[in-house]
Amino acid sequence: MKLLKKAYIVHYIQLLTFWGDSHDMLIHTRQNLNLRVESQEVMTYLLHLKCMICEQTFNSQVVQTYCADCNAPLFAQYDLHAIEKSLDRDQIKLRRAGMWRWHELLPVEDLNLIASLGEGDTPIVPLSTLGIRYRNHEIYAKDEGINPTSSFKARGLSAAVSKASELGIKNLAIPTAGNAGGALAAYASRARLKSAVVMPSDTPPIIIQECRLYGADVILLDGLISDCAAVVADMTAKGEWFSVSTFREPYRLEGKKIMGYELAEQFNWLLPDVIIYPTGGGTGLIGIWKAFQELGALGWIEESHLPKMVAVQSDGCAPVVKAFQSGWDHCEYWENARTIASGVRVPHSFADHVILDILKRSGGTAIAVSDEEILDAQVELSISEGIFASPEGAATMAAWKKLLSSNFIASDERVVLFITASGVKYI
Repeated sequence: MKLLKKAYIVHYIQLLTFWGDSHDMLIHTRQNLNLRVESQEVMTYLLHLKCMICEQTFNSQVVQTYCADCNAPLFAQYDLHAIEKSLDRDQIKLRRAGMWRWHELLPVEDLNLIASLGEGDTPIVPLSTLGIRYRNHEIYAKDEGINPTSSFKARGLSAAVSKASELGIKNLAIPTAGNAGGALAAYASRARLKSAVVMPSDTPPIIIQECRLYGADVILLDGLISDCAAVVADMTAKGEWFSVSTFREPYRLEGKKIMGYELAEQFNWLLPDVIIYPTGGGTGLIGIWKAFQELGALGWIEESHLPKMVAVQSDGCAPVVKAFQSGWDHCEYWENARTIASGVRVPHSFADHVILDILKRSGGTAIAVSDEEILDAQVELSISEGIFASPEGAATMAAWKKLLSSNFIASDERVVLFITASGVKYI
């Protein structure tokens, strides 16, 4: 008890030192967000939401889900012209670390409603040993496993929960293959909202317990994430819950797009040649590409040099790979989906046409790897580079090796693998 008391006093003194004489700024005292916003700054330049098919606009000041006319997701649109005039990209680097230093390009207006646990600013790690071994010396990993709740899902749920809180939503539900559920439970707890997580019964036990520990109502089903989505749809239809399912609300994408902003900044605003990303629902891949489009419009990067985007799936659940190789503009539902990489065990994405369009426009591709290749890559990445990746993250390394062998990737190209989660939660 004395040790706890002493630690609390030290922490309190540290907070007093941090806050100091900050009368000219807004500080998120409830959550110690470490985000500095000068009094003359605009918190967000969000304009509205737009359907990516019919381009109809929707009011971002009220609760929105998706475009019912097109059965398509809504994307947040910002006043990029105003940002270009008022904000310098190097100014952002001087702010305190974390995803919310990019607040002008995130959807929340009220600083005091941001639910943050310190997500973002994950490192770019050179994979020197593997680069020498496979003769691709500019190979890097962006390690998302160090985020709160140990995955990139923290980014999306921080944004979605914060905006839900701002819009007055109290009860949030999610269908999940695992890590998104843990992230929702954590951030809902942070924002003092109620959460329900519906997940397959074969989800890694650590993740199930994590959700319960954060206070979520956990519902386990014998089935896939698509079956869980049906349950959540029924819950929301009754008006008791709001779904934060992938692309069924607009703001998870906004949190995940910051991976693209960070990547550009970390490479001094010169983007890599190839990005390899594990793809289930597709929010990560789409979010990164959205970031590049916004960065180009702001004049912060050269639009003529955008990376080839590569979607990686398991050969036991590869609807995007099948559609891309077949030249389709949509994906078919993948029957009997099976893979150890639960995060990509998604039989059908709501934004399938957007994923496929990005792959084609970027000159990228879609590739499937086996569970055996994933496990081998997981071990090799751990032993060679000290990164313990989730199966989904390890799948990017397995894909990289195959793409090198097929000469899709040249030896002198700069490649980034997205390690989307830590392997610790899968033991």
